[in-house]
Amino acid sequence: MTSATSATTQQGARPSAAAKPARWAADAVAAMREGARLRLDYSARSLWSVDRTIGEIRREAAPYAAVELVLRGFGAYAGEVIARQTGGEWSAYGGDHWVRTPDGRLWDPIDEARRCYTGDGSLRLLCRDASDAGPRP
Repeated sequence: MTSATSATTQQGARPSAAAKPARWAADAVAAMREGARLRLDYSARSLWSVDRTIGEIRREAAPYAAVELVLRGFGAYAGEVIARQTGGEWSAYGGDHWVRTPDGRLWDPIDEARRCYTGDGSLRLLCRDASDAGPRP
Protein backbone atom coordinates (compact mmCIF):
# COMPACT_ATOMS: atom_id res chain seq x y z
CA MET A 1 0.00 0.00 0.00
CA THR A 2 1.43 3.37 -0.92
CA SER A 3 1.37 6.27 1.48
CA ALA A 4 -1.15 8.04 -0.76
CA THR A 5 -3.43 5.00 -0.61
CA SER A 6 -2.98 4.81 3.15
CA ALA A 7 -3.93 8.47 3.54
CA THR A 8 -7.03 7.95 1.40
CA THR A 9 -8.02 4.90 3.42
CA GLN A 10 -7.62 6.81 6.67
CA GLN A 11 -9.49 9.91 5.55
CA GLY A 12 -11.97 8.93 2.89
CA ALA A 13 -12.81 5.75 1.05
CA ARG A 14 -12.65 3.18 3.79
CA PRO A 15 -13.59 -0.47 3.32
CA SER A 16 -17.23 -1.26 4.08
CA ALA A 17 -16.07 -3.49 6.98
CA ALA A 18 -14.99 -0.28 8.75
CA ALA A 19 -18.46 1.32 8.74
CA LYS A 20 -19.90 -0.34 11.84
CA PRO A 21 -16.75 -0.26 14.00
CA ALA A 22 -16.09 3.37 13.04
CA ARG A 23 -19.64 4.26 14.12
CA TRP A 24 -19.30 2.28 17.38
CA ALA A 25 -16.02 4.05 18.10
CA ALA A 26 -17.50 7.48 17.39
CA ASP A 27 -20.41 6.66 19.72
CA ALA A 28 -17.95 5.68 22.48
CA VAL A 29 -16.02 8.93 21.99
CA ALA A 30 -19.23 10.96 22.22
CA ALA A 31 -20.46 9.06 25.28
CA MET A 32 -17.16 9.54 27.10
CA ARG A 33 -17.08 13.24 26.23
CA GLU A 34 -20.66 13.81 27.39
CA GLY A 35 -20.94 11.38 30.30
CA ALA A 36 -17.45 11.18 31.77
CA ARG A 37 -16.09 14.50 30.49
CA LEU A 38 -13.19 12.54 28.99
CA ARG A 39 -11.88 13.49 25.56
CA LEU A 40 -10.64 10.59 23.47
CA ASP A 41 -8.43 11.68 20.59
CA TYR A 42 -7.67 8.39 18.80
CA SER A 43 -4.12 8.33 20.14
CA ALA A 44 -2.42 5.27 21.60
CA ARG A 45 -2.00 7.24 24.82
CA SER A 46 -5.78 7.66 25.14
CA LEU A 47 -6.12 3.90 25.58
CA TRP A 48 -4.76 4.30 29.12
CA SER A 49 -7.97 6.15 29.93
CA VAL A 50 -10.12 3.52 28.22
CA ASP A 51 -8.43 0.68 30.13
CA ARG A 52 -8.90 2.63 33.36
CA THR A 53 -12.57 3.29 32.59
CA ILE A 54 -13.21 -0.39 31.88
CA GLY A 55 -11.49 -1.21 35.19
CA GLU A 56 -13.82 1.19 36.99
CA ILE A 57 -16.86 -0.43 35.37
CA ARG A 58 -15.55 -3.85 36.43
CA ARG A 59 -15.05 -2.69 40.04
CA GLU A 60 -18.67 -1.46 40.10
CA ALA A 61 -19.64 -5.07 39.25
CA ALA A 62 -21.97 -4.02 36.47
CA PRO A 63 -23.57 -7.06 34.82
CA TYR A 64 -22.02 -7.91 31.46
CA ALA A 65 -25.35 -7.49 29.66
CA ALA A 66 -25.52 -3.90 30.93
CA VAL A 67 -22.08 -2.98 29.58
CA GLU A 68 -21.83 -5.14 26.45
CA LEU A 69 -22.44 -2.27 24.01
CA VAL A 70 -20.07 0.04 25.90
CA LEU A 71 -17.34 -2.60 25.70
CA ARG A 72 -18.00 -3.04 21.99
CA GLY A 73 -17.60 0.71 21.53
CA PHE A 74 -14.36 0.79 23.51
CA GLY A 75 -13.02 -2.14 21.50
CA ALA A 76 -13.98 -0.46 18.23
CA TYR A 77 -12.30 2.72 19.45
CA ALA A 78 -9.09 0.76 20.16
CA GLY A 79 -9.37 -0.80 16.70
CA GLU A 80 -9.61 2.64 15.15
CA VAL A 81 -6.50 3.67 17.09
CA ILE A 82 -4.65 0.58 15.85
CA ALA A 83 -5.76 1.14 12.26
CA ARG A 84 -4.61 4.77 12.37
CA GLN A 85 -1.30 3.93 14.06
CA THR A 86 -0.39 1.09 11.69
CA GLY A 87 -2.21 1.87 8.45
CA GLY A 88 -4.35 -1.21 9.07
CA GLU A 89 -7.92 -1.79 7.97
CA TRP A 90 -11.03 -3.32 9.46
CA SER A 91 -12.11 -6.72 8.16
CA ALA A 92 -15.34 -8.56 8.91
CA TYR A 93 -15.54 -12.32 9.28
CA GLY A 94 -18.80 -14.04 10.18
CA GLY A 95 -20.17 -11.00 11.98
CA ASP A 96 -16.95 -10.35 13.92
CA HIS A 97 -14.75 -7.35 13.19
CA TRP A 98 -10.96 -7.49 13.21
CA VAL A 99 -8.18 -5.09 12.31
CA ARG A 100 -5.68 -6.39 9.78
CA THR A 101 -2.34 -4.62 10.00
CA PRO A 102 -0.25 -4.24 6.83
CA ASP A 103 1.99 -7.12 7.91
CA GLY A 104 -1.04 -9.44 7.66
CA ARG A 105 -1.65 -9.89 11.39
CA LEU A 106 -5.25 -9.86 12.64
CA TRP A 107 -6.24 -8.12 15.88
CA ASP A 108 -9.52 -8.44 17.75
CA PRO A 109 -9.85 -5.27 19.84
CA ILE A 110 -13.56 -5.81 20.53
CA ASP A 111 -12.85 -9.15 22.18
CA GLU A 112 -9.89 -7.57 23.98
CA ALA A 113 -12.28 -5.02 25.51
CA ARG A 114 -14.34 -7.93 26.80
CA ARG A 115 -11.19 -9.47 28.27
CA CYS A 116 -10.39 -6.12 29.92
CA TYR A 117 -13.77 -6.29 31.62
CA THR A 118 -12.90 -9.71 33.07
CA GLY A 119 -9.48 -8.41 34.16
CA ASP A 120 -7.52 -10.39 31.56
CA GLY A 121 -6.82 -7.81 28.86
CA SER A 122 -5.52 -4.37 27.99
CA LEU A 123 -6.42 -2.28 24.97
CA ARG A 124 -3.30 -0.20 25.52
CA LEU A 125 -1.07 -3.28 25.37
CA LEU A 126 -2.94 -4.66 22.36
CA CYS A 127 -2.25 -1.40 20.52
CA ARG A 128 1.38 -1.49 21.57
CA ASP A 129 1.73 -5.05 20.27
CA ALA A 130 -0.04 -4.24 17.00
CA SER A 131 2.15 -1.17 16.51
CA ASP A 132 5.32 -2.99 17.55
CA ALA A 133 7.13 -2.54 14.27
CA GLY A 134 6.03 1.09 14.01
CA PRO A 135 3.78 2.84 11.50
CA ARG A 136 3.51 1.21 8.09
CA PRO A 137 3.71 3.04 4.77
